[in-house]
Amino acid sequence: MHEIRVGEDLRGKNEEIARENRELLKKHGVFAINLMSAPGAGKTSLLVRTIPLLKEKFAVGVIEGDLQTSRDAERVAELGVKVHQIETGGVCHLDASMVHSALHAFDLEGVDLLFFENVGNLVCPAEFDLGEDRRVMLLSITEGDDKPKKYPLMFMESQLMILNKIDLAEFVDFDMEKAIGEARDLNSVLDVIRISCKTGDGVDEWVEWIERAVKAGG
Repeated sequence: MHEIRVGEDLRGKNEEIARENRELLKKHGVFAINLMSAPGAGKTSLLVRTIPLLKEKFAVGVIEGDLQTSRDAERVAELGVKVHQIETGGVCHLDASMVHSALHAFDLEGVDLLFFENVGNLVCPAEFDLGEDRRVMLLSITEGDDKPKKYPLMFMESQLMILNKIDLAEFVDFDMEKAIGEARDLNSVLDVIRISCKTGDGVDEWVEWIERAVKAGG
């Protein structure tokens, strides 16, 4: 009897394509960040806040992943940066193959910094290497401070956790120190930045983190 390990085969193929993506990005001198979160945590709002500041130093591009519609891509395109939309058609994450196709349809010439805005999901996106240099996840304080232990892989695989919507702290029952502590129980070197996309608090720190990451390289 021959056992077919479909999951392992799929992951192996994804890793192979992710390496190709990484090589392509390196060839063009592009630094890539995979931005992940649950739905509604504020990924697009963060990009809208961040890109005008980044444009002073980098040529920015965005690959947008969504189940349906191009609404987020349209918001980002209004900022005057290159945007490519991936509609996954029900798939709950981006994978390396989707990004591979997008990269070959995307004009990488002149792009320094590329964001992959992943599909809103705290589980599947963390399982798929896209060829990025850094992984960043947003945790909105409206989601609950128990998420690190409930969805550990996301926190284990990221280099930075952004706590978003801190302007709502007085209205929600969210223990920031507990969330940070449990996230660092899983990933002791995890960076943490507290941000409000509404007020702009913490955004400068996030921009500085990106600048340091780009300088450090892949």
